Amino acid sequence: MDKVFESENIIYVRPSFDLVPDYLEMVNDIENVAKFIGDRREPLTEEQEIDYIKDKMDNKATMFSMLEKTTGKFIGNVEFFNRVFEEAEWGIVITASMQNKGYGKEALKRSVEYGFNELGLTRIYLGVYADNPRAIHVYESCGFKEYDRNDVDVFMEINKET
Repeated sequence: MDKVFESENIIYVRPSFDLVPDYLEMVNDIENVAKFIGDRREPLTEEQEIDYIKDKMDNKATMFSMLEKTTGKFIGNVEFFNRVFEEAEWGIVITASMQNKGYGKEALKRSVEYGFNELGLTRIYLGVYADNPRAIHVYESCGFKEYDRNDVDVFMEINKET
């Protein structure tokens, strides 16, 4: 797989059709994963996931799949999307079996660094469900600040220090 960058415990690679079974297991886990990434409640098919990954590849999306360095086991995905000039929205999804192991915080720190230093971003923002205090805590501990909130979502950002 095409390694783009790495951190202490994670290798970040381009999306791959080889990982489709892992992607499907992750995004179809309604109880532990899907409820935090959207309103969809119906499982995705293999064909739908292949089309999604093909679209990401064709559009050269700044999406990266994360693999555990020591085992090569799939962790999840991070992505910079909605890129406009020097700003982008950041998102992460981690498969249930790899949650609560510190990968989210490590991925956040390293991918923000990558966004600022390699992609030339000056502002990275994200939205998180207000009822996900664990994620909000991680984002705050990595320097993100809340800039807006409603009944459902909290919006946070981090700016490149100049």
